[in-house]
Amino acid sequence: MEWETVAENAGPVDWVSRFADEVIAEAERRSPGKPVVCASGLSPSGPVHLGNLREVMTPHLVADEIRRRGHEVVHLISWDDYDRFRKVPAGIDPSWAEHIGKPLTAVPAPPGSRFPNWAEHFKAAMIDSLAELGVDYRGISQTEMYTSGAYRDQILLAMRERARIDAVLDRYRTKGRPAAGSDAAPAAKGRGKQGQKLDEDEAAAAAEAAEGSGAAAEDDGGAGQDYYPYKPYCGECGKDLTTVTAYDDETTALTYVCTLDGFTETVLLSEFNRGKLVWKVDWPMRWAYEGVHFEPSGVDHSSPGSSFVVGGQIVTEVFGGEQPIGPMYAFVGISGMAKMSSSRGAVPTPADALAIMEAPLLRWMYARRRPNQSFKIAFDAEIQRLYDEWDALTAKIAAGTAAPADEAAHDRAVRTATTTLPLTPVPISYRTLASIVDITTGHDEQTLRILRDIDPERPVGDLAEVRPRLAKAQTWVLTQLAPEARTQVRTEPDKELLESLDDQQRESLRLLAAGLDANWSLDGLTTLVYGVPKTMAGLPADTKPTQELKVAQRAFFVLIYRLLIGKETGPRLPTLLLAVGANRIRTLIGA
Repeated sequence: MEWETVAENAGPVDWVSRFADEVIAEAERRSPGKPVVCASGLSPSGPVHLGNLREVMTPHLVADEIRRRGHEVVHLISWDDYDRFRKVPAGIDPSWAEHIGKPLTAVPAPPGSRFPNWAEHFKAAMIDSLAELGVDYRGISQTEMYTSGAYRDQILLAMRERARIDAVLDRYRTKGRPAAGSDAAPAAKGRGKQGQKLDEDEAAAAAEAAEGSGAAAEDDGGAGQDYYPYKPYCGECGKDLTTVTAYDDETTALTYVCTLDGFTETVLLSEFNRGKLVWKVDWPMRWAYEGVHFEPSGVDHSSPGSSFVVGGQIVTEVFGGEQPIGPMYAFVGISGMAKMSSSRGAVPTPADALAIMEAPLLRWMYARRRPNQSFKIAFDAEIQRLYDEWDALTAKIAAGTAAPADEAAHDRAVRTATTTLPLTPVPISYRTLASIVDITTGHDEQTLRILRDIDPERPVGDLAEVRPRLAKAQTWVLTQLAPEARTQVRTEPDKELLESLDDQQRESLRLLAAGLDANWSLDGLTTLVYGVPKTMAGLPADTKPTQELKVAQRAFFVLIYRLLIGKETGPRLPTLLLAVGANRIRTLIGA
């Protein structure tokens, strides 16, 4: 069933198509005849992690559905590379603290990097990942936009309307101090986009740094003070630890002083390009400038005083635009890890995920869940279950039995309006591939031998048939499987264990050895290892498992594992047997 047919005849079947309907209608109302504009924003202040990826994938999927329907659409990704450098991440030389307060593009790249500055270093990995994921977008460097004077008219307008902006902010101020979410302190800055701007631990550090320097990163002036929505970068030290002390609307003469080094100068804002609007003014300015119709934001924007709420008022009252529609989206977690924060250093990135899973699977995880649903991306053994689920869905689609919403999510995962993502030609189970790689330590000839034996009627003839999935499973084993969980096949029989066996155990091993050659395939060995305990109990091969039979089967499996690898558990037993080989099995089990 073609997805387009589902959309046309049955109406929206998933969250993506529902949002596409709304965005198309909104774009036709606001700007008929012009392209639909979807937007994302990413800050290259550190690793762009898998939580940030939801900020991209949500509008990407909606934009792609709009494109599939034949509409002109653009997906903008704003690189917030003109933001201040807020803190030195873990693992970086503490001397980088001297750059705190500078634009990210003015900070040297981490040691050993081939990129010209901090921002370009962290953008690069994300750009590569977006290409692998098939994300079609137009990138915008905020450094280029601000330093080229592209926003000059918007900056001058914001300065003229500073009293109006201050009044909007004042609606959310409490006695004597800004309310949570105001621009008065860096702790409040942010889109709420899972570390994209500033989450809790970054906020605390930035607030502490600001207190120590005597200036906040984004000062909204506070009630009763002169308010200026523009922050210059100092002409002496290059940092944003500056305070605007005077501004003339007629001449655009702006005077500022640096609270760090005392440097002061007067510039003409109509010509000056070394500064930026504070965040809660910058974001709505861009909505109006780019004509954004759709942009999601983090769940914390349901709170009063958040950047999204305040921005919605400023974009209308100051810039004459409209706030984009878009969902509040929930957090993305990692199996076994707490909520991600890009300030913590070693956080999983899209590149990390793409090293252990195919791009369609990662796309599918974002496509199948509504934006307000949290989910986890597995870096532990749970990835094997996720792959099983993916393969089961693929089989249902091939059989024509998948639910329309599941089929739509799968379709969005494997292709876009303009490209089809590469898939493994022969999709052997991920858990099977991981077991083979674990047992063979990635030896190509041994791996190919085992893969040929999995299904002798349709043998794998070349490892290229099982790539890239094989490569992903190999990386998972090498980087994520704990050393103590790795499989080491015995080189010699465990004579002490063999001598301690009773007659029943010896007979079960004899039956196993006798059946190896006739059942040498993955399915055949599966039938064999489950069937031996049935034979020992005098039961027919088609006997349904009872609790007593399950106990006997488990005891038989433990015995084989102990004889082959010296543990009571391990890779799936049929896969392990294929990997070890019939002759070596007979030697190790003493049969």
